[in-house]
Amino acid sequence: MERVAIIGVGQTKYERNKKGETFADLVFEVVTKALDDAGIAIEDIDNVVTVSNDFWDGRTISSMAVTDACGSYGKSVSTVEGDGTFGALYGLMRLLSGSFRSTLVVSHCKGSEGSNHFITNAIFNPIYERIIGLDSISSSALQARRYTEKYGITEEQCALVSVKNHKNALNNPFAQIAMDISAEDVMNSRMLSEPIKLFDSSPISDGACAIILADERMAKRVATSPVWVKGIGHSADAYNLGDRDLAEPAALIRAAQKAYNMAGIKEPYKEIDVAEIYDAFTYQELLWSEGLGFCERGKGGKLIESGETTMGGKLPINPSGGVLSAHPVLVAGLARIAEITIQLREEGNGRQVDGAKTGLAHGINGACGQAHCVWVLEN
Repeated sequence: MERVAIIGVGQTKYERNKKGETFADLVFEVVTKALDDAGIAIEDIDNVVTVSNDFWDGRTISSMAVTDACGSYGKSVSTVEGDGTFGALYGLMRLLSGSFRSTLVVSHCKGSEGSNHFITNAIFNPIYERIIGLDSISSSALQARRYTEKYGITEEQCALVSVKNHKNALNNPFAQIAMDISAEDVMNSRMLSEPIKLFDSSPISDGACAIILADERMAKRVATSPVWVKGIGHSADAYNLGDRDLAEPAALIRAAQKAYNMAGIKEPYKEIDVAEIYDAFTYQELLWSEGLGFCERGKGGKLIESGETTMGGKLPINPSGGVLSAHPVLVAGLARIAEITIQLREEGNGRQVDGAKTGLAHGINGACGQAHCVWVLEN
């Protein structure tokens, strides 16, 4: 693959309700930050990819609300309705076509302006699944129960993910929920959908994120600290929940292997220094860690207990606090890429992982991780 680098990133502060800011306000903020971070002007951007969704925005052709705010007038524009990692993948593909030298990828969401239950209920099969009231929480509870019972994962092990990530968020100025809690606090929090409790679950969030990708020639010319894309992989599983074993992240395993093969990674647990993965619920960090090859299948609980995924461990996972600490849908995956970029540039301040040279960012689409996108980045 031709060399492509991330040369600029920008994020908003993630909050429960940004009443005073429109979609355009959020997008303008992060695009301006990303351009300033890259040290370039909007005129230096050839191609724009916006990531939004009509259901979450509450309007048709949701991308039209932000085209001016992201400076896309007179430029080639593409739109993606999915997680930000997939939007970034499309932006990368546009660069690799040879038609562009730079791509701006921007994602926004205001979860506070919609109903998570009604919106996520609509993603399910209308004949067999939607009518029973499934949504993002209840379907994930089915996956959590299947995974924990199949492999003997305990609720206490899942609670340790919440303790770790919410504590990490105390050092992240962009995080929405940051707190020092105990596993007992997690276990005693309100039940949402058994076995998922309040502190096992990510919040409703508003926010935006932008990254700028550039080809090698431009990156070397303008960037002082380019972060290079070394490998990328994506894969999707069956749509209907009943057509897959929810305890087996087959699509993630395929996506990760594609990314590792491209990056030349043989032993991910040893070769990756820091990871940001999509932990919308605590059990998912354990399940996705297994799918990413950080431990054997069914050993995610033992991995969190070992302490090796904490800030001082062998492979820190979600030093930003992860999606548990802020979950603007569609934005969260792009924020994982931005956070790994910050880590590899050694700009993480209180959340910095010492000596991080190789990082992994991960995003998902669809119910219970139907589709996955994995990025391997190096400084």
